[in-house]
Amino acid sequence: MPIAKRAARTHLRRRIGCAIIVGSLWGYPALAEPRHATVEDCAACHGLDGIARDTEVPHLAGQNERYLFNQMMAFRSGKRVHKEMRYMARNMSAEEIAALAAYYAALPPR
Repeated sequence: MPIAKRAARTHLRRRIGCAIIVGSLWGYPALAEPRHATVEDCAACHGLDGIARDTEVPHLAGQNERYLFNQMMAFRSGKRVHKEMRYMARNMSAEEIAALAAYYAALPPR
């Protein structure tokens, strides 16, 4: 594995750990670490650093955690209509969504 890729994975694991700690401090009971693939799937559009590379995709870094959680729950339930986000959120548990929201909220904004 190239050094840069290994460093990026290590950095990601640290960020997820931080997000889990932050989320648990904010009162999420039994907050589970999201599947690694989930973070990578989100990062495909929103970036590991929460900064989207496409102008059509919103930046998530530094967004309000509660807002991110509520929006993902709305995508999951179908209340908020977006084909790709509905597909991404449909099989995620509330704990995974909470961990992802904490992860992106803990990132420094652009």
